[in-house]
Amino acid sequence: MFRKLRIAFLLLLLAFVAANTWLSKLRSTDWDRSLWVVVYPINGDGSAVSAAYVGALRAPPMRETFVDIEDFMTREAGRHQLKLDQPVTIKLGPVVNDLPPKPPRNGDILAVMWWSLQMRYWAFKSDTYDGPSPDIRMFVVYHDPATHDRLSHSFGLEKGLIGVVNAFASEKMAGPNNVVIAHELLHTVGATDKYDLSTNFPLYPDGYAEPQQQPRFPQSKAEIMGGRVPLSEQELAMPRSLTQVVIGEKTAHEINWRSN
Repeated sequence: MFRKLRIAFLLLLLAFVAANTWLSKLRSTDWDRSLWVVVYPINGDGSAVSAAYVGALRAPPMRETFVDIEDFMTREAGRHQLKLDQPVTIKLGPVVNDLPPKPPRNGDILAVMWWSLQMRYWAFKSDTYDGPSPDIRMFVVYHDPATHDRLSHSFGLEKGLIGVVNAFASEKMAGPNNVVIAHELLHTVGATDKYDLSTNFPLYPDGYAEPQQQPRFPQSKAEIMGGRVPLSEQELAMPRSLTQVVIGEKTAHEINWRSN
């Protein structure tokens, strides 16, 4: 009986959230104005290195760290002939002290539903930005690269327009960090992954920046939702910055950009 009541409560709550999500989705993909994106930095490992990096984000020149994402979106919008000069405006929000809820390890539907609600409540509670209410909230969780050679999976939620990015607390890694932030940001507005989850290899043709290129390899750029630059049938490279990344035709269609 308790399980049935719990399911009924979650379904009612999700129905309310879904209606609000649907309206937010319409507003975020009509592209009649620039989307307000706020980035909230988090010291993810509690280290002095991450604390120093997060603290320096407001000081020059690091306060320009996320401008590359704006430039990338503007450049690609022009290439796809979107009638909007600047699709996103990126602002740096205050430091968030609490870590986001971790996704469930198993695929239990109730666990996923409950985590999704927790995630949205946590994001709402953590949003202390003193300015216009953001359309999209991106929480960037920084880690000391000296003690973390690999990071947990990042994610972007279309339902709630929330992204959580695990990143390295290093100026040298700002370029690759921004690639991941842009990838997850595009998830929030409807873009899907275009790589093989078991190998990380981009799926042909939609995960390739230049699918018509002959010979096919090596590619020189990555498709943003493909994630990596395919150099051969077995070799991949992580793009060093968003200058090596494009938004492909299918991704443009998914986010409601009209491409010729």
